[in-house]
Amino acid sequence: MSKHNDSVALAGRILIGVLFLMSGLSKLAAPAATQGYIASVGLPAPVVAYAVAVAVEVLGSSLLIAGVRTRFVAAGMAVFTLATALTFHKNFADQNQMIHFMKNIAITGGLLQVVAFGGGKFSVDSLLGRRSSVSANRTVQRAA
Repeated sequence: MSKHNDSVALAGRILIGVLFLMSGLSKLAAPAATQGYIASVGLPAPVVAYAVAVAVEVLGSSLLIAGVRTRFVAAGMAVFTLATALTFHKNFADQNQMIHFMKNIAITGGLLQVVAFGGGKFSVDSLLGRRSSVSANRTVQRAA
């Protein structure tokens, strides 16, 4: 990856990560309202769902921005984002919900790009010399 692409990878991680971080912090500021919203869509155990959402959004975004276990974190966040779209934004008769659904689908796509290409040079993974299983497998295949 070129230096330019590494900078773009960092910018992408920051831009996606900040969205999740702000959402997670807003959930921390209003736990009862968030748990009520979760319960209103019929999810069981709203307190547990709330804790999972806050963990994914605050911890996941922090790890994504820093580039720690980047592919793994991005994959988890992609699954979470898709599940959120399918659970909370499925009323396609409501244009606002359709927009939120499509936004979540687009974010899922961005996260899958991070899964595919990794965090780049400007990440903790790169600093620690971690190689993803995907790139390690490619190296092994090239050597064969």
